[in-house]
Amino acid sequence: MRLTREQKQEKAVEDLINQMFIIAGHDVTFNDVKTRQDDWFQQWTMTMDQNEEWQDWGTKYIQKTFRKKAKLAEKEMAWFSLQYGLKFSDLPGFGPYNTED
Repeated sequence: MRLTREQKQEKAVEDLINQMFIIAGHDVTFNDVKTRQDDWFQQWTMTMDQNEEWQDWGTKYIQKTFRKKAKLAEKEMAWFSLQYGLKFSDLPGFGPYNTED
C-alpha cells in the first residue's frame, strides 16, 4: 500500500523526531511527546555536533523520502530543526558553559 503525501509527512515527522532523540542519547520517542502542548523540545538537550549529525541524517532522509534536491532538503531540515530541535547543551556563551561572568 502506498502512502499518501500527508501520511508520508506524518511518518517523516515521527522518524525525524525519533532519530533526533536517538542521536542525542535520550530514551524518549515521538509517541512520548506527540500529544504534548508544552515546550517539550526545551526539556532535553543535544550537543552542536549531535545536531549536525541529525541535520545530515534528516537532509538525506528528506531527499530520499520526498525526492527533493539536496539544497531544498537541507533548507526544510533547517526549518524542522528550528521548530522541533532540542536546545544545545554546549552553545558558547549560554548555560553552564558561559564563563564570562
